[in-house]
Amino acid sequence: MSMRPFEKCPICGGEMETREVEKLLRGGADVAVMKVEAEVCRHCGERLYSETMVQSFEDIRGRLARQELEGFQPMGRSYRVAL
Repeated sequence: MSMRPFEKCPICGGEMETREVEKLLRGGADVAVMKVEAEVCRHCGERLYSETMVQSFEDIRGRLARQELEGFQPMGRSYRVAL
């Protein structure tokens, strides 16, 4: 049995569970979408990621900002809408 870094949510004290979640990463004007594993609070929805995953997020944000997009799959275009 593996030990979680947080048995309880650091925000609300709720129970944590492992889930696959969608993470959006922004770098420059671009956005990457990833499915990753996170510890998610069953009460408030707070997400906690491993240190390795957070380092990966920073790497991807940097690659987006520098337009180093090799290996990234285009998904279409996005638009900002002001109401």
